[in-house]
Amino acid sequence: MSDTYYEFGTAAERWDRAQFFFDSKEYTTAARILGGLVEQVPEQVAPRLLLARAYYHSARLVRAETELRAVLELDPVEHYARLMLGRTLERQGRQAEADTHLRMAAALSGDFTSAADA
Repeated sequence: MSDTYYEFGTAAERWDRAQFFFDSKEYTTAARILGGLVEQVPEQVAPRLLLARAYYHSARLVRAETELRAVLELDPVEHYARLMLGRTLERQGRQAEADTHLRMAAALSGDFTSAADA
């Protein structure tokens, strides 16, 4: 596919296209579309979070970590981003760092038993 396919359409059309590819488990294609969308609207959390998820599922963990940290900079109480960051750090073998984020995610989601166990 040409680059113009990924850049074609409004932001809403590209968002729908990216979600379609993500739901189809075409994570690399979804990330390619979302990358341009995030550049266009860097202040929006949802496209950046879906981009991080696409990177995570395609095992591009350093990129996923970068996007998740950016999400948390925009919205420090986004518990799913905190959970994803913890899981991303776990997959990189950084358990001590991961535990902090996993405890915070559990607390932010209201799961205080998991927060105490972690």
